[in-house]
Amino acid sequence: MGAASKILTILPEGYGYVIFTAVDSVFVNMWLARNVGKARKEFKIDYPKMYSDDNDKFNCIQRAHQNTLELYPQFLALLFIGGLHLPKITAAAGAFYLVGRIVYAQGYYTGDPKKRTRGMFGMLGMLVMLGTTLCTAFHQLDWVPKDHKFFG
Repeated sequence: MGAASKILTILPEGYGYVIFTAVDSVFVNMWLARNVGKARKEFKIDYPKMYSDDNDKFNCIQRAHQNTLELYPQFLALLFIGGLHLPKITAAAGAFYLVGRIVYAQGYYTGDPKKRTRGMFGMLGMLVMLGTTLCTAFHQLDWVPKDHKFFG
């Protein structure tokens, strides 16, 4: 049995949902990056310039992607660790967060930065993943009684 096969046998049932959510996040980031690339061509913003001095619409499109990248390490850490104990809840929370990122970007793409707040509901998904990650830590440290049934 290969090393990868051994790892798969110790992952909790349903961890595949966590993996699918991680893959979905790659597609969301690719979509955001593609939109920045299209905006670069449309507004003639050359690389390596990150932001425009005079085009707020481009800056909004770039910020939607940049902000998502700023939160990406936390998202993945919470997804993978929280998913070790509560994979289905964590995956669902991660998917909810990703929907929020799409709505956030679409609001930002209007050129009115205030409209990005339409997608802030996705942060609830991040908070749920924080909770499942803490739950994983509590169980791993045996800080939860063995007969405790709430959240596994």
